Amino acid sequence: MAQTSTDTAPESALGADPALDRNRSVLRYVLDGYAETQPDAPFVQFWPGPLWSYGELHRRVRLRACALAKAGVRRGDHVLCLMGNSPDLLCTWFAINYLGAAYVPINTGARGQMLEHILADADASVLIAQAGLAERLAGLNPGAVTTVLVVEGEAAAIDGYDIAPLVDPQKEDPEALALAQPIEPWDLHAIMYTSGTTGNAKGVMSTYAQHYTMGPDAFEVAADDRCMICGPIFHCGSTLYVNAMLARGLSIGMMCEFKTDTFWQAVRETGSTYCLLLGVMAAFLLKAPARPDDRDHPLRRAFITPFGEDGPLFAQRFGVEAWTIYNMTEIASPMHAGPGITTKGIAGKPRPWCELRIVDENDMPLGIGETGELVIRSHRPWALMSGYYNNAGATVDAMRNGWFHTGDSFRCDADGTYYFVDRLKDVIRRRGENISSFALESEVLNLPEIRECAAVAVPSEFSEDDVLIVVAPAEGQKIDPVSVSKRLSETLPRFMVPRYLRVLDDLPKTASGKVQKHLLRKAGVTLDTWDREVDKPARARA
Repeated sequence: MAQTSTDTAPESALGADPALDRNRSVLRYVLDGYAETQPDAPFVQFWPGPLWSYGELHRRVRLRACALAKAGVRRGDHVLCLMGNSPDLLCTWFAINYLGAAYVPINTGARGQMLEHILADADASVLIAQAGLAERLAGLNPGAVTTVLVVEGEAAAIDGYDIAPLVDPQKEDPEALALAQPIEPWDLHAIMYTSGTTGNAKGVMSTYAQHYTMGPDAFEVAADDRCMICGPIFHCGSTLYVNAMLARGLSIGMMCEFKTDTFWQAVRETGSTYCLLLGVMAAFLLKAPARPDDRDHPLRRAFITPFGEDGPLFAQRFGVEAWTIYNMTEIASPMHAGPGITTKGIAGKPRPWCELRIVDENDMPLGIGETGELVIRSHRPWALMSGYYNNAGATVDAMRNGWFHTGDSFRCDADGTYYFVDRLKDVIRRRGENISSFALESEVLNLPEIRECAAVAVPSEFSEDDVLIVVAPAEGQKIDPVSVSKRLSETLPRFMVPRYLRVLDDLPKTASGKVQKHLLRKAGVTLDTWDREVDKPARARA
């Protein structure tokens, strides 16, 4: 392997903190190291697809890095990726970082104005795209993008772009892979754009140190553990676990996309022993019809986030340990909990590198048991985001008074355990009471005929808010609003019982599986929405 003399540094120049040791946290040097020490050890079992060892991964990444260097990618550049989970995406992400450039993934659901905003904001001249997604660029302002490299097929010509296939060379070019200076833990690893549900997506600048802090020592793993990556790699929840296993020299399985009907088959055939189930994933798996082989699989542990009523039910039905982890793109897994947890909303206790506080709207600390916003600061350099790219105002607002403001409502009990209550913007105010949409949704999802649910505030003709739940049926089930309302009245305080209920086949979601509540709030009480106060759809009152 050709390297310049500056690719590594004397041990005395490296920090004792592993996140600040480039040989342990910077992807290039981690991959080089394992390619030397365990080239035949497995790293990734794609499903469906091939198994790559560390040696094979290293070979492919270096060849892909040569192809990117030939296309003009240099250290410090930003490189956009519009790709779903695949061998090409994993290889491309690693190759971008291998050159010291920043990986800038795009949500595969992005199109139109959302996609155009990222093109304009990212300051990237090169975009790598799957052929089937590249066509979305037509008619959009390309921003700084001039070159589009296409994988998995051919793309038609698009005005404003130089489109070419991405072809790896047969042999490495040592000069293309050489670095004038080493990549450091505080260098930019990625710019990851948030979902942008309330405005333009913000680009979170993430260092290698932050990415390392998210994963490797956040939870224990065994030498035979394999993590199933079932969520999209443009989401930090998946990149976290990829990096956590890479940093430990262990392996992953990878699905091209999460599907309820193929998840357990993928787990069995890849031999995966744990996974992250984000958002609706656990609920979807629970709502699938019970099978005799529900416990016939190698999965031992599931991280379920957020942790609701479905957590212990999932553990019981499928015979796994229930865990949870709290994280955001801007932070680094400041707490986790498990195994054997059963309490709805539990997030865990702080990890040693961070300090947590619950504050009011003026950033004044609140007492034990009081609910307020969770704010975070770090004792480890570079463990939080470096800011929002091209958005100094949002960065200052998020980091005001020296703490990162999560936008999440939390409470803390006397033994220092933290509990998620709701997103601040999702709290519903009704009859003088604050309603956690998270708590309400958890209760609704206990009903066997309901597969997914979102609770949102809608205007009241009197004051404050009324409550709307939007639900989708489980497979083969029908939803009777009167029956749902009656059963909720038996388990919920009166002020939490929803006035309105709307049934959809599926709730609108981002490509990472998050329900797009802003669309449901905007639609409000539609003509097909059932109103509990009159026992009729809204159209009957018109």
